[in-house]
Amino acid sequence: MFDVLIIGGGVSGVSGALILGSAHAKPYAEGKKVAILTHQKATALQDAIFNNAYGIPQGKLGKEIMAESLQHLTEAYPHVTQIEKEKVMSVVGEAGNFTVTTNKNSYTTKAIVVAVGSAPTFNIEGLMQYVIPHGKALPKKNRIQLKNNDHLVAEGIYVTGTLAGWRSQLAIAAGSGAAVATDIMTVWNNGVPAQYHDSTRKK
Repeated sequence: MFDVLIIGGGVSGVSGALILGSAHAKPYAEGKKVAILTHQKATALQDAIFNNAYGIPQGKLGKEIMAESLQHLTEAYPHVTQIEKEKVMSVVGEAGNFTVTTNKNSYTTKAIVVAVGSAPTFNIEGLMQYVIPHGKALPKKNRIQLKNNDHLVAEGIYVTGTLAGWRSQLAIAAGSGAAVATDIMTVWNNGVPAQYHDSTRKK
């Protein structure tokens, strides 16, 4: 069983995985198992070029960021399990004991993070009751989001990025994923606010 299973390998999903992966040395994260399903059949990131994103060199291609971010996750935090080429079909269960079924396998997890896009083709059985119109997208785009309170959909179910109701900007999506990761770390830390920073001053 995983402690957290992230559904989606875009900006917000990988951002969250990096934060959770970095916390493995903390006592509250000891032995925690984190996984990310990286299937992204269609994402705007694949066709994007970035000129206005903080920390990203001008002209950087989205498809390069996708590949490089997953490589970064592999090299820096190999204990985070990456599951490729599997599409999530359904989520059943409750906090502490969810079953996530893909087109190839089933996984059990204590918590899930839904980090896929806001396209109206969203069709994960068990989550459809949370779908509402996107609050910050043009109505003609027919975008959707999952109803949530500060990223929390229901106990044990989190949502990030545009599917959480945020606008489609790389910096916003990355921050959304990081915010959820720190919320999860805070739960692991018995409610004491938690985050993880590296520093050149640390020995």
